[in-house]
Amino acid sequence: LPSMQTSGSKPCPCPSFKLREVASMYFTMIAVFLVILVVALQGSAPRGSDFPYKVPLDPQGLLELSWNVSYPEQAVHFQLLIRDLQFGLLFGMSDRGEFENADLAVLWSDGHNSYFGDAWSDAKGQLHMDSQQDYQLLGAQRAPEGLYLLFRRAFSTCDPKDYLIEDGTVHLIYGILEKPVQSLQAINISAIHRGLQRVQLLKPNITIPELPSDMKTMEIVAPDVVIPSQETTYWCYMAELPDGFPKHHIIMYEPVITAGNEALVHHMEVFQCAAEFDSFPHYNGPCDSKMKPDRLNYCRHVLAAWAMGAQAFYYPEEAGLAFGGPGSSRYLRLEIHYHNPLVFKGRHDSSGIRLYYTATLRRYDAGIMELGLVYTPVMAIPPGEDAFILTGYCTDKCTQLALPAAGIRIFASQLHTHLAGRKVVTVLSRDGRERKVVNADGHYSPHFQEIRMLKEVVAVLPGDELITTCTYNTEDRSRATVGGFGILEEMCVNYVHYYPQTQLELCKSAVDPGYLHRYFNLVNRFNDEEVCTCPQVSIPQQFFSVPWNTFNRDVLKSLYGFAPISMHCNKSSAVRFPVRIASQP
Repeated sequence: LPSMQTSGSKPCPCPSFKLREVASMYFTMIAVFLVILVVALQGSAPRGSDFPYKVPLDPQGLLELSWNVSYPEQAVHFQLLIRDLQFGLLFGMSDRGEFENADLAVLWSDGHNSYFGDAWSDAKGQLHMDSQQDYQLLGAQRAPEGLYLLFRRAFSTCDPKDYLIEDGTVHLIYGILEKPVQSLQAINISAIHRGLQRVQLLKPNITIPELPSDMKTMEIVAPDVVIPSQETTYWCYMAELPDGFPKHHIIMYEPVITAGNEALVHHMEVFQCAAEFDSFPHYNGPCDSKMKPDRLNYCRHVLAAWAMGAQAFYYPEEAGLAFGGPGSSRYLRLEIHYHNPLVFKGRHDSSGIRLYYTATLRRYDAGIMELGLVYTPVMAIPPGEDAFILTGYCTDKCTQLALPAAGIRIFASQLHTHLAGRKVVTVLSRDGRERKVVNADGHYSPHFQEIRMLKEVVAVLPGDELITTCTYNTEDRSRATVGGFGILEEMCVNYVHYYPQTQLELCKSAVDPGYLHRYFNLVNRFNDEEVCTCPQVSIPQQFFSVPWNTFNRDVLKSLYGFAPISMHCNKSSAVRFPVRIASQP
């Protein structure tokens, strides 16, 4: 495959070019390159092994993105398969999937010649040629299935118009040009077919452990589901382990996607049910149906989670996730999120997750621990906030009591909020100093949650603190958002996967309720509107009656920043370790 190096990114400091010079030089080369190359090159697809990560960009599967990550080069190499090329496309990244203030690679045709360039959009969505060309076109190749476009982009460039590719979620955007355009500026992004896809671009470079010879597989799939003809569906299916199924270790899992539905199956999770119930009813239907038995709500212990773009998940060679055996429920709940924006009808699906497990138990049982905030309405977010911060603590007193002397090793993490969540980060603090970021997602989306393997294992010792901070946006809400289980309530959680398993299952905090009572009294003293603090009035109702002026907002922020916290340091039996009220670290 012939390739060429365009006027792409260079090490900092970056040279300054006049826009006219860059555009003239760049487009002369690219126009000739694409016209000759695309017409002349015919052949097979590039090797899939060169691009191990893959995701459909659009619901129809007309655009398929594959990529690889080079940490030595600090760059991502992209391969974009365009199955039905018309007059070009836009591909790029933005903060939350907007087409305004976006960083874009644009391929377009005026009907005679084809052009490729690095561009950006302003706050009004107008496209501009970038004076620094950091999307480097490497090649183009026609194959029976469509046109392959290969290009490269550095994680970080010296260009203020470029998106910084970093760990966590990346919002990819695309647009399809269905008519010829005479220039980049002539593209009206509001009038084209467009969309977004969320992925984790910077996958960790994990060494795949050797798998045992006695490994078996089990597929937890929902059989022959007719995907509802609506944009969003959560589908629940109950599965059951064989009677007398002994303890095994899950050592790996991967998705099982029905061919043709890759663009519709958004994410999936397998939950184990609570062991205190002897049986669970069978069910195969929408999770929000009135016909769904209430007992299925007690199936909440995550065994596996997959989201679009993720690959197989491997446990470290010294640990496995226990399932089966005494004290473990035989019942599992599969939950599938179907995203069907084009409202396809009559599509059949039998997707799910394939578990790889072994009867030869590894040295350690892996565990899952909840960090962050307790699900309580005492933690609330005022309406109209663009970046309101709440923090939950797993304190040194809790880890000192609950962790073994050698500590634990965190190897994976799943961040979780509800709809207002925008950023989540967990840091490890030792001796009062922040030592390590456990997991961070500065572009977090509640619509894209997966268990992510960490780039390196994080050791947590007795006396360490784990601090989880969530940032929320409530600009579209007219009343306070309180903590809780409802989708319009909020959470701030990091489910960390670690070994060896301990009795500590939940290590979270909330502000001391007594200090919240003082806050409501203060609001009454300094505001004309009275907030009823009577015992019969719930905390949510008290928050809903607060007049959200600047004073009341600032005092609540100060309260959450400095007031003592109520610590929940819980065993799996829900019995607490003897840690209650603490000062904030």
